[in-house]
Parts: sequence; structure tokens; C-alpha cells
Amino acid sequence: MHFSELPNINSLLEHKLFYGLSAERVKRAARAYVQGLRDSMLSGSLGAIPSLDECAQHVLSALEADASLSLRGLVNATGVVLHTNLGRAPLGMEIYASAAGVFGGYCNLEYDFNTGQRGSRHSHIEKLICELTGAQAAMIVNNNSAAAMLMLGAMAENKGVAISRGELVEIGGSFRVPEIIEHSGARLIEIGSTNKTHLSDYAKAVKNKGAEVLLKVHASNYEIVGFTKSVSISELAKFGAENDLPVFYNMGSCFLIDPQLIGIRDGETARSAIEAGADLICFSADKLIGSTQAGIIAGRSDYISEMKQHPLARALRPDKVTLSVLESTLKLSLYPEEAIRQIPVLSMLAVRPAELLKRAQALAKGLEQVCPGWIVEVRETLDETGGGSMPNVPLHGFGVILEPVGISSAELEEKLRKERIVTRINGGAVIIAVRTILPGDDEIIADTLSRIFSGSK
Repeated sequence: MHFSELPNINSLLEHKLFYGLSAERVKRAARAYVQGLRDSMLSGSLGAIPSLDECAQHVLSALEADASLSLRGLVNATGVVLHTNLGRAPLGMEIYASAAGVFGGYCNLEYDFNTGQRGSRHSHIEKLICELTGAQAAMIVNNNSAAAMLMLGAMAENKGVAISRGELVEIGGSFRVPEIIEHSGARLIEIGSTNKTHLSDYAKAVKNKGAEVLLKVHASNYEIVGFTKSVSISELAKFGAENDLPVFYNMGSCFLIDPQLIGIRDGETARSAIEAGADLICFSADKLIGSTQAGIIAGRSDYISEMKQHPLARALRPDKVTLSVLESTLKLSLYPEEAIRQIPVLSMLAVRPAELLKRAQALAKGLEQVCPGWIVEVRETLDETGGGSMPNVPLHGFGVILEPVGISSAELEEKLRKERIVTRINGGAVIIAVRTILPGDDEIIADTLSRIFSGSK
């Protein structure tokens, strides 16, 4: 083989496969492909030089791969509603369509129509948050870790912050509450023990260690059970008011509607924390709120005003995409029945097992037709809220169990995953949990399994 035998770039550009395509893109892909052939010849790994048609097909495949985004949609068949690895809360088409008209072009992000002067990006949804939570004022940053950082950096810098040892949480990605406190410029004062903290521990921290801020943090991704004691936000707020000390509550995840409306007894609302007397609260928007990634801070107007002026506020501020999607979600949250219907997270949490059983049976019937000979059964599943929101709150659901023939369950899971359908394996079978399957996903699953079944025979 000789380099002169490699395909000519111009010959590739003129190939019929590329008619109507961007010459600039084809040239870039063709050059990269031919260079790859040269490198293979030099290393001795090239067995034979492909024909012009074969080369053109490789270049076309490279063009198609280059045109697709790395961030792509997928089917979540895991039964985990707020799956952090899968983007947490799905937005749903209604919310997306409502917001798309705003972020698709120019908008009044920081423009006041009445005065023609510069406005505030906080003004678009602050009133909505206050109405939903009962807070005096509110602001948005880009996630809840940022909210906690800003809250402490603006209001507790160089001050002692008392927090229970049982609430020194580590969230996903190894972000730890003690490190957030340290980097905010506050001084961490650990009180109590891992399993028990009393109000007297806070009192001792104030008297003996100079605590000036009382902080409570929701244990987002774990629960301590058994011989335990913790101080409620209402108890802590009362103590703070009596001693003229601010009380901050990092809720992590909470509801904006009454969770009992969706059949959940253990959920906490942002309003309940404000009514209990917390001076400031912060929580994630992309968890039980069911919206885009954002951190919401709500509470006393003087504290919020001070945080808005802090240098970190500009670094952590949200953009028009975040604000428009969040506003659409919050407006729905004013009307709980509409919210449960149109916010996917709430719909998934509210759906009853009987409805999930019907959906699983319908899916199984379709899959039996495309995978004849495989074991396809409907079984109960134990789903999860996920996202560090409500640990140890099981969701009873149903799913379809697949036991393939000709390939292993592990191979089937991998093939589905590579086709952007994420499942899980339990007891040697692939489980498709229907709780987290969105409208239209059934057809995608059936079509994909049909192709996999054909290839496994």
C-alpha cells in the first residue's frame, strides 16, 4: 500500500452521498478520515484501503455523529423520578412550550417596560415565590448549593454558625455542608451528636462558643432512625427569636403544594418552614418543585435585599432560560390540581398503583408481540423519589420484567442503554418501571426491543 492509493479529498467531496450537504462540513470530515487512514498505514494497522464508496460512507457516518449533540434525550425506565444522572426533573412539553417563546429570542430579562430603563431579573418571579411560600421576599440563583453559599456568605461571614452533627450532609459529587460553610467565610460550630441533638446544644453553642447564626439542614439523601432526637425548625426558630439570632434552613428539597394532595404524608412545604419562623430558607427547584435547575432563597426582606447586593449574587445569578421555565412552573403551582396534571414530577408521584398496573399490562401486551418466546411479565416494583429528596419513602408501583432468550439480561440492558433506554436489573431480569415513562416512550421501547429481538435470533 502507498499513500497515493488513498482517496482524493475532491473525489470524496463530489460523491453522490454528499449532494446537498455543506461542503465545508464534508471537507472537514473527509480530511479527518483520510488523515486517520494515513496514521493507520504508518502504524501498520491498516489491512486494506477502503473503496471510494466505503470511504464516503465512513465520512457520512462521521458527519451524522458530529451533528448530534452530546446531551441527548432518553427514556427513563428506572422508576426513579428524580434521577440526578438523568437530569432530575423532566419539564414536560406544556412548561417547555410556555417558556420557549421567551428564551428563543430577546426578552425583558432586565428591562422595565413602564420606564424604559434597566429592570431587575429578580422581579419576574419574586412575587410568585412569596405568594407560594408566605415569605416577605425571595431571589433565585443557579442551584441550591449556590443558594446556601450565598446565604451564609452574605449573612454569616466571620460569624459562628451552629449546626447539628447529624446534619453535616454530603450530597452528590462529594459536596459537603462543612466545606460550603468554610468557603462561605463562616465559622462552623458542630453541636450535638450524630444521632441526637437537643435545643440545649444550640444554647450552649451560643453561650460558650459564640454562635451567632443557627443553621438547620435537611438530611437530603439519608435518614437516621432508632435512638434519635433532632430539633424541629419551629423549636429552633422560637429559640432564635427569643435570643435575637437568625435561623436559616437549607431545606434541600421541598414541596410548594400540599404533599397530601399526591398521597405523600412525609413531605415538607416551603410555606411550613416560613410559617414556623425560619428567617431564611433555601431549596432546589429541580427536585420536588419539578422545574429547572435553580436555587430558591426566601425569607425576610432585609436579609434578601442584603444578599441581592452581595458580589456573589452576580456570579450565581440565573439566566433567561432558567427564569422563564421556573416562572411557568411556579404559575402552575398556584393551582395544585393543574400542577399535578401538568408538572411531570408531581404526576409521577401522584399516580396510583392501580393506574400503573394498567399501564404495565398494556406495555407488556405490546412487548409480548415484538419479543415472542421471551419471558414478559408484569410485577410490582419499588420505585423511588430520588434526587436526595425523600429518603426511605418507598413508592409502590408496577413494571414489566424481561428475561430474554439468546442474550443475557446484562447484554439486553446494555443494548437498551446504548439505544438511550435506561433500565435496571433485579433478580437476573431487566425491569422496565412504568412510573417514569413519559407519553410516547412506550412506542420507543417497543420499536427498540423489536430491533434487538431480531438481532438476537
